[in-house]
Amino acid sequence: MSRLSVSQSDIDFQNKILAEVSRTFALTIPKLPDNLVVAVSNAYLLCRIADTIEDDPDLSFSEKKRYSDWFAQILRERSSATEFSTELLAKLGAQTSQAERSLIKETSKVLRVTHSLSISQREAMLECVDTMIEGMVLYQNKETLNGLENQSAMDLYCYYVAGIVGVMLTKIFLDYGTDWGSTQKVTMEKLSVSFGQGLQMTNILKDIWTDRKRGACWIPRDLFEKENIALAKIKNGRALGFQRCLETLIGTALAHLGNALDYTLCIPKRESGIRLFCLWALFMAVLTLKKIHKDPQYLDGETVKISRSTVKFVMTTTTLLSKTNFGLRVLFYLLSLQMPRPKKLVTAISSKK
Repeated sequence: MSRLSVSQSDIDFQNKILAEVSRTFALTIPKLPDNLVVAVSNAYLLCRIADTIEDDPDLSFSEKKRYSDWFAQILRERSSATEFSTELLAKLGAQTSQAERSLIKETSKVLRVTHSLSISQREAMLECVDTMIEGMVLYQNKETLNGLENQSAMDLYCYYVAGIVGVMLTKIFLDYGTDWGSTQKVTMEKLSVSFGQGLQMTNILKDIWTDRKRGACWIPRDLFEKENIALAKIKNGRALGFQRCLETLIGTALAHLGNALDYTLCIPKRESGIRLFCLWALFMAVLTLKKIHKDPQYLDGETVKISRSTVKFVMTTTTLLSKTNFGLRVLFYLLSLQMPRPKKLVTAISSKK
């Protein structure tokens, strides 16, 4: 499938809406090489469109499935998105933000950028969106306060939500880095899902109590049952058993972030922009886990959200250390000091189960 030309107005819209729907990615993506900024920005927006459909509480399951499949179809076939946008926009509930509404309204602009990208980039994005939709079908109407069955079930959930995004980004990075070492490429492919899981587990732990308010729980039930804790009945995290379970999950998430560091250090030192894109995300996650570890009785994700000064610290420090693998490992060690470690080496699923 050939590439289409794209107008500057479509690129400008993409840059504008990215800043509105994600302040974090609006910070990190511009650090990438110029010829990756457009592709990665577009990839994020495609995922955000799929997420907007999945997360809207006013859409029924059948409607979510219909609009998700429709979105995948127009992404694949280059058919018009005008009817899709108009119909979906009228169905979205009040909880969907104005920025997300603008994104849905201008889906055509986003897709025109998509279809201007290389075949390999588009294939990676399509695989990601297809897998996210598959996950939406798998987990829709299954949100309860009982949690997921076990850690393996949590791993699979993280794969559908974030691990596949790690796979997509890795394909885009490796397509760009044609002269990178083969050993490094293999390692990056192996750890791409784990990188995504580390970030997603951090978000899940940060938002445990926020998710519960809407009737959802994504932590492993069997872990808490060993402490005689029924996830469906808990009101807070004050019980000592709960805190022990939380420590276990923090350790697992931190191990995945350790894998994320190994992943990042495979990227050639000369590619400081790509390194910083990865480093900022993983070190912000480490410091979020650190806050959770220090305040295990938190009841609001805002309480353990890192401050702007902490974000600035991460950006400044990693920029200074971006080309020294030893320095980055020392930084990771120091920031994670006294935090729990898993009892065994953590890996992530490498493909769909």
